[in-house]
Amino acid sequence: MRPFRCLPLLLLACLPLLHAAPLTGEQAAAHVLNRLAFGPRPGDIQRVAEMGVQRYVDEQLQPASIPLPEELSRRLHALQTLQEPAGATLGRFLEVRAMRRDEDEAFKAKRREVFGQIANEAAEARLLRAVESPRQLEEVLVDFWFNHFNVFSGKGEVRALATSFERDAIRPYVLGSFRDLLGATAKHPAMLFYLDNWISKANGLNENYARELMELHTMGVDQGYTQKDVTELARMLTGWTYRPRKLVGDNETFFFDPKRHDKESKQWLGWTIHAKGQTEGEHALDVLALHPATARHISHKLAQYFVADVPPPALVDRMARTWLESRGDIRTVLRTLFSSAEFMDSSVAGAKFKTPYQYVVSAARASGTGMTDAKRMQGVLARLGMPLYGCQTPDGYKNTQDAWLNPDALAMRIGLAASLGQNASVETVQAALGPSIALRTQEVAAASPERLRSALLLGSPDFMQR
Repeated sequence: MRPFRCLPLLLLACLPLLHAAPLTGEQAAAHVLNRLAFGPRPGDIQRVAEMGVQRYVDEQLQPASIPLPEELSRRLHALQTLQEPAGATLGRFLEVRAMRRDEDEAFKAKRREVFGQIANEAAEARLLRAVESPRQLEEVLVDFWFNHFNVFSGKGEVRALATSFERDAIRPYVLGSFRDLLGATAKHPAMLFYLDNWISKANGLNENYARELMELHTMGVDQGYTQKDVTELARMLTGWTYRPRKLVGDNETFFFDPKRHDKESKQWLGWTIHAKGQTEGEHALDVLALHPATARHISHKLAQYFVADVPPPALVDRMARTWLESRGDIRTVLRTLFSSAEFMDSSVAGAKFKTPYQYVVSAARASGTGMTDAKRMQGVLARLGMPLYGCQTPDGYKNTQDAWLNPDALAMRIGLAASLGQNASVETVQAALGPSIALRTQEVAAASPERLRSALLLGSPDFMQR
């Protein structure tokens, strides 16, 4: 019998995992490392327990105060796509895409090389930071906000613009003003292209972006607005576009075209909007960013991501109030969340099922192997149903147990655990995970053949939760 065939049976012996004791010391440290970070690395739990959970949270909320390791900075600096302007990447992309008419094998190889480099470097930068960066909350929020403002890299020019979208429109704002974040995504060519606003004009209206702006990015569905409001918002946003040649030549990422703009007055959310060109769209973003429905919708999503699939309503209410009082300051809203009794309640520790991305990154961190093979990790994520930059729909990937817990997914995760376990020391994995792994699981692993022990920990029900 092959050694890993018995792994699923051994893992069944690890069930169930229950948390009855209140969070203290290393348990509290493990909890914040599983929520504000992509899980602990060897030594992290002890370090956070010693420094204190509150100090760790405060530190993570100020990521600029945490120095990046020189090796991480060096590896990021070596990625061409990450260093060059969006227009330069798009220029390289368009140049080789134009070779489609030429069937010469050398041109085909060049096209594959450029397409592959752009996609692989975007993924490598994301995974490298997720696994190696000590600014873990920043990376967790990049995952959250990119997913919230999802663009699909398989759609045309978005393949070349995804790196810039994450670097320029998401990353600088993950802990800042939501209005700034909303504006940066609204004006980025990746979003303008993905949701078709770049072609929307007075005599050829496209409502895709306006609809998702209200339904997904801000207020949420069924919040009292009508189809007429969506149409009127789309009219207000006509002329918000970009010019591909100017983007490639001058790195001009946004352009308001008055010739495309609908110059008639509009009726939106009960107000009369007089024709004021680009200002109409800016006004819409101002209103939407601070709308009570937006405060509640995004507070609910944050609480669902960080606390529980069905977040406590009282916590969501307090976060929404903080949102309005702070005028959408994300850091302040997160302080309300992280300081809440609901967040530190023992009943929520280990209660979230990891998405494939969270599982793969946390396994790399816990095993101490680091981010050594980005292509392999991308392949694993694709097989687990969550390819990086590969969600086709604008609502992004789900982060709830219902979306990811199924027999096929568990089988694939166990296979991955078996693979990772071959190169990971059980002492390292056990030391990294500490109280995240239940005593019963530890006993099952200890009683198993040595070569299975790390795989049992990484494939256990405990480790699939966070």
